[in-house]
Amino acid sequence: MKIPLFLKRGPTAEDPVCAMDVEMDKAPGGTWDYEGMTYYFCAPGCKRAFEKDPESYLSGELKIDM
Repeated sequence: MKIPLFLKRGPTAEDPVCAMDVEMDKAPGGTWDYEGMTYYFCAPGCKRAFEKDPESYLSGELKIDM
């Protein structure tokens, strides 16, 4: 049995809520477009939090520690 040493990953983006790296083509929490930018989320809860108050997350005022 062969065990791969490296997993091939696609491009990533940072979840604006929790700062986790998210694969852009497989974002588990989905995406949301806001003011001409697409944001990627690690989980549905991060997406819901961002949708409620995107400016606070973008400014750095709010952030969830994971």
